[in-house]
Amino acid sequence: MLEALRAGRPISKILLERGLGGHGTPGEIIREARAAGIPVEFVDSRVINRLATTGASQGVIAQAAIKEYASLDDLPGISRERGEPPLYLILDGVEDPQNLGAILRTAEATGMHGVVIRSRRAAGLTPAVAKASAGAVAYMTVARVVNIPQAIVRLKESGVWVIGIDMTGKTAYTGIDYRLPTAIVIGGEGKGLPPLTAKRCDAVARIPMKGKIPSLNTSVAAAVVMYEAFRQRAGWGLPK
Repeated sequence: MLEALRAGRPISKILLERGLGGHGTPGEIIREARAAGIPVEFVDSRVINRLATTGASQGVIAQAAIKEYASLDDLPGISRERGEPPLYLILDGVEDPQNLGAILRTAEATGMHGVVIRSRRAAGLTPAVAKASAGAVAYMTVARVVNIPQAIVRLKESGVWVIGIDMTGKTAYTGIDYRLPTAIVIGGEGKGLPPLTAKRCDAVARIPMKGKIPSLNTSVAAAVVMYEAFRQRAGWGLPK
């Protein structure tokens, strides 16, 4: 583990068993990880045992990243290269690798310029995510940030209009003009947008629901809004 950290290998996250002290090897791992900007989470021993592929985990698991993460500052360059107004997707707390993979697949298909994820308590670019994305992860830029509300503020300062998607929104998602420089914000599974994240958005829109189920799966909700942005930017009107 220490050798991998010191060699600079791409690591998405390190999981440490609760109760391990900050001394000896665990302490060195924590220091090396933090110096490299790799998130460290303390979890129950059952999580470690479930994820371990050998019987010698020693209370620590490294989740390998299948590609390097971009930074938030990399995204404007992608928009300039495409000659299009910025169009980003921000995910605040998507934890299921299958959902993240499906979202990345749709993001690539709809021409999103980049996806922003948070580094803690969220799925990263693991092999499971790559598989669920059907290879789209190789073509989609993914930036990882520590704090989503702060990232939103930075994007707003650069002229990007930030739209949160939540059932509490007053406006339907179809009433948003995605032809403007836009970042779409989606919350985690079953949680919606965190209050501070929603507060930082320029507006919060909802996906109207007719049935008895109050919300959509996270990846489906993201897909619905991304395709609306795609439709608007492609200039497709409604059928007559």
